[in-house]
Amino acid sequence: MPALRVPSGGSPVIGRPRADFPTPERPATERGPRAYVVHSLLQAKRLLTKWFRDPLTMIQTVIYPSVTLLMFSVVLGRSITGATGENAVYGQVPMIALVGSVFGALASGVSLKREAQTGLLTRFYVMPTHRASGLTGRLLAEAVRMVLTTLFIVLVGFAIGFRFDQGVLPAIAFFGLPLLLGTGFATFVTALAVMAPKLPLVELLSLVCTLLMFFNSGFVPTRAYPPWLQGFVANQPMSTAIESMRGLSAGGPVQGPLTQTAIWAVALTVVFAVPAVRGYRKAAMGRD
Repeated sequence: MPALRVPSGGSPVIGRPRADFPTPERPATERGPRAYVVHSLLQAKRLLTKWFRDPLTMIQTVIYPSVTLLMFSVVLGRSITGATGENAVYGQVPMIALVGSVFGALASGVSLKREAQTGLLTRFYVMPTHRASGLTGRLLAEAVRMVLTTLFIVLVGFAIGFRFDQGVLPAIAFFGLPLLLGTGFATFVTALAVMAPKLPLVELLSLVCTLLMFFNSGFVPTRAYPPWLQGFVANQPMSTAIESMRGLSAGGPVQGPLTQTAIWAVALTVVFAVPAVRGYRKAAMGRD
């Protein structure tokens, strides 16, 4: 016969005997710094697992940049090298690594819009998780994806003659440039995805990314462009990052282009961080 349990201040309740569980010394909370770190890492793991299983993300992140690099090398590599006197691969590998980071962020933005539309962000928002972990975990996952994309592009580049001629430390710093600029661009894409959910994100940003890809110093040297276009080409963010990566791999100026790249990355992050946070919160709360 089931035991008779009498809760304090209430009537007897028939049920199983209540087990005595130990009182936790440190009650878990979803607002502390430890929860923030743990939940951010879990969100990052969730996104990385999802992306690795998503054909669109893998195409945008790995296949498309690799095919583009091989195409440029086969079709234009010798012509550009012969016309400019500079080995084209040292411009093409940084350019395609940056393109992979940018287009991967675009695919991530599309995924974020889908999660907001299906209500997944709202489900995470009402769960006992740290409110900031969703956005932080997404940026962490983006950072891992950018580094892996750059590594894969460099491996393909080694097959067509790319080398690190400046030593180990510059080679390590080489991988930081796509991460630096890509983080700023990812913040920009996240802000657009959550602040303007009806915006044709893929069409608009694909056009912008394509223009940046063909009008930069990695495609051909800046001096090969018309004089009226050289100022834009030399100072747009992909060109400054490409020149930094070229200097870190083949040799050349690094400090100036690196400073410009850092300014672009910080500007994108600062300008779009607040809209990204507000838009993410709005999307997570299910508000149009």
